[in-house]
Amino acid sequence: MSTPGSAKRILQKPPVRPPGVPMTNTMSPLRTMELTPAARRKKQKLPEKQLQDRVAAILPESALYTQLLEFEARVDAALARKKVDIQEALKNPPCVQKTLRIYVFNTFANQIKTIPKKPNAEPPMWTLKIIGRILEDGVDPDQPGFVQKTNPLYPKFSSFFKKVTISLDQRLYPENHIIIWEHARSPAPHEGFEVKRKGDKEFTVNIRLEMNYVPEKFKLSSALMEVLGIEVDTRPRIIAAIWHYVKARKLQNPNDPSFFNCDAQLQKVFGEDKVKFTMVSQKISQHLASPPPIHLEHKIKLSGNGPVGTACYDVLVDVPFPIQRELSALLANAEKSKEIDACDEAICAAIRKIHEHRRRRAFFLGFSQSPVEFINALIESQSRDLKLVAGEASRSVERERRSDFFNQPWVEDAVIRYLNRKPAAGSDAPGST
Repeated sequence: MSTPGSAKRILQKPPVRPPGVPMTNTMSPLRTMELTPAARRKKQKLPEKQLQDRVAAILPESALYTQLLEFEARVDAALARKKVDIQEALKNPPCVQKTLRIYVFNTFANQIKTIPKKPNAEPPMWTLKIIGRILEDGVDPDQPGFVQKTNPLYPKFSSFFKKVTISLDQRLYPENHIIIWEHARSPAPHEGFEVKRKGDKEFTVNIRLEMNYVPEKFKLSSALMEVLGIEVDTRPRIIAAIWHYVKARKLQNPNDPSFFNCDAQLQKVFGEDKVKFTMVSQKISQHLASPPPIHLEHKIKLSGNGPVGTACYDVLVDVPFPIQRELSALLANAEKSKEIDACDEAICAAIRKIHEHRRRRAFFLGFSQSPVEFINALIESQSRDLKLVAGEASRSVERERRSDFFNQPWVEDAVIRYLNRKPAAGSDAPGST
């Protein structure tokens, strides 16, 4: 015996048919009655891990379980926020300032001064090399000709430059005496730059390095540099420094906090007595310029022990903090593990079992309190469900007792369908021989 209302109710409207007409091969063109509200009522689906109030009233211990669910929801929300923060950090990792040591030297081969002239000797050549690496805690690496490979966690040498221009002596090399490398045209990172040429004449090479700052940095004008004490920095940090300057000297306008008053030094920068905070970014544009490139000179030497003419230069650069691997591992660990999934499945199974026991308890408790009324209500409920399944929920015995019911437009069509229907084999129905 099923519990009251436990049968699955059909939510579609069954077609209306005249009494005595079989369901097979019969279609009604009219639907004159709606289902009862009880038949259309949708059963509310509860979350699998939630306990109903009726269950909580029976089990006082469920209050602790509810508190644990709320705590779990707060923990999940906090983890979700941190996950988003880590993902944003991976997109724009924080940077640390490191020293980039640039080595400039050259090698040579088949020079007449060092090798006696041979009839089949190769033409004299030289090679200019520009390489670099990030210093680890200020430790000076080995000889530049045998510089170890850069740390794989750091960007490669070419990543720090936007453009590299190498100028040779135009008199010695009238064709292609200027060599240009641009990051936009060759984004693939390189460990260094190398220029090979034929020749046996010593001369001076000019090297121009334009730094590739991400985010973009600017050189401050002398007036703004005097105020902030910053030579080169990004636009957001420059604006933040101005705000700290205003705050430290209490220059914010008390009558209108959106403005700040300019002291003598700020008046040299802005040329006004007071400035609106939202206009600072626009007004400082004239005080910002591209950072000057780095100019190096190297003399190509074709004698001595190679490599020759070694020189090194130190440049401060921003290096992404090597935390990508750690953050990626943390994100992977933050995901739900198989153990947690198994626990959730066990909890959901226990909740379903509790709900089933609660329904059984309610059924037998109702029967024990008032058996007659309970059985009558059960029979009535099962009768309604049976009518829904049979498609007879819209029938009204009281209406069918009256002759007006059979004078409706669908009756004639139903009679014709009934008389003309194809009889079954061996049937005594109308139309059979």
